[in-house]
Amino acid sequence: MSHSVRLRLVAAGLAALVTLSAQAAAPRPVPKIEGPDFSGSWEDPYPPEVLRPADSPRPVQSVPPAPLKEPWLSQARERQRKAAAAIARGEPIPNNGLRCIPGGMPSMMGTVFPLEVLQSPGQVTIIQEAFAQVRRIYLNEKQIAFEEAEPLFFGHSVGRWEGNTLVVNTIGIKEGVGTVHSPRMQIDERMVVTSADSWEDHITITDPEYLTQPWSYTIKYNRRKGYKINEFVCEDDRVYADPQTGKQRLRTGE
Repeated sequence: MSHSVRLRLVAAGLAALVTLSAQAAAPRPVPKIEGPDFSGSWEDPYPPEVLRPADSPRPVQSVPPAPLKEPWLSQARERQRKAAAAIARGEPIPNNGLRCIPGGMPSMMGTVFPLEVLQSPGQVTIIQEAFAQVRRIYLNEKQIAFEEAEPLFFGHSVGRWEGNTLVVNTIGIKEGVGTVHSPRMQIDERMVVTSADSWEDHITITDPEYLTQPWSYTIKYNRRKGYKINEFVCEDDRVYADPQTGKQRLRTGE
């Protein structure tokens, strides 16, 4: 190998080392978080009735009943009647909450307890204080087919930003979560950031098999400044149904 060739090789090697060093020293680009910033803790802007001043005109947020088809509508009304009668007798019927079963979707979006929103590149995470429920919304991904959606408490959520609105679609809610539904129920949400301290979740649930029409309602949230989500651990089996009577019982110790 001639002297000139060796010099060219050495020069090429030095140039490559300089390039690698420059690349290593260059700061890595910070992943971009899409949409307006609505991270933080949120709560119902309308406090529960027991916490509101007597002269407060603000209503308590409520969800309209599901427009169920028959026979599910009659069955739901009968369950409500029995539950109300049992409470009046002082013998409430054990439900999913008492059995330490989380509400799942869409129930977890309710505002009886505060919730927290976390934003990261490609994902919005919503944590409900009640039962420490965690929901993940994956951004700019294609929704999977109904047939591929393993039934889960919180389903499979994908979303995209349209200005200040996060458009979300959720499928794959397991049986026994929320209202009665078919495997093809889907939940569409438009999470609208209305200000630095408020946002709204416009929810529409469709299920041609169980619902007479789309079931729509809106939940509003106000920022709860300085609040940190508390730990909420449901101690399983403390509340149980007596196998002899079917009545609710509470274990107080061994």
